[in-house]
Amino acid sequence: MTNTRKAGILLATLLVPALLYVFLRFGTQNHYVLPRYLPKIDSARSEPLMGKVKLADGREVTDTIYNHIPPFNLIDQNGDQVDQSIVKGKIHVADFFFTRCSTICPKIASQLTRVQDIFRNSPDVKFLSFSVDPEHDRPEQLKAYANKYEAIPGRWYFLTGSKDAIYDLAMHGYYLPAVDAGVKEGKPDETFIHSEKLVLVDKEGIVRGFYDGTDKEDVDRLVLEIRILLDIYSKE
Repeated sequence: MTNTRKAGILLATLLVPALLYVFLRFGTQNHYVLPRYLPKIDSARSEPLMGKVKLADGREVTDTIYNHIPPFNLIDQNGDQVDQSIVKGKIHVADFFFTRCSTICPKIASQLTRVQDIFRNSPDVKFLSFSVDPEHDRPEQLKAYANKYEAIPGRWYFLTGSKDAIYDLAMHGYYLPAVDAGVKEGKPDETFIHSEKLVLVDKEGIVRGFYDGTDKEDVDRLVLEIRILLDIYSKE
């Protein structure tokens, strides 16, 4: 394959998400609307819970009430204690990983590096990577991992802390599986079971999408939907 053809393929790959966004944004009459996920459930009727919701312009309307990402208190790759305020008023992308993972985690981290670079000049977009192996993944290990994948300080956080807190956040905050299988012998990949999903969360802390972090095409969809979400906020 010639260098010219390689360059053409690379250019086309980079342009597809941008062109699709332009088409959806300006080439259609209907605005592209991102769904909200994880509504609260009325246990008595087994239906989504309805209630008063305050809009950005201050108006109150009756609408579905959604779960929000709960508060957390963890430690980042610099050894600093951080909480949910690091993403207050920000869009963020979350994933669960561990530094000794040799299967899906490197693929996910590489894709996140690509997404981070695309939104390098968008300070409203942040990234949170939670370790499911916190007993091993202390700040020193997380810092080395962050450097390996060129994480931008203050934009991409690698987080550790209490295993109970992280696993509860995975399962009851982001609704992703996280399991310590308790395998003492063998490879760490056989011990820590977690999802390959990336989760897009809006500025209000509501989940807006799930994406396969090992699939470039699905990550391209994430890129598109971050752009859509930024566009929605720009008009409020």
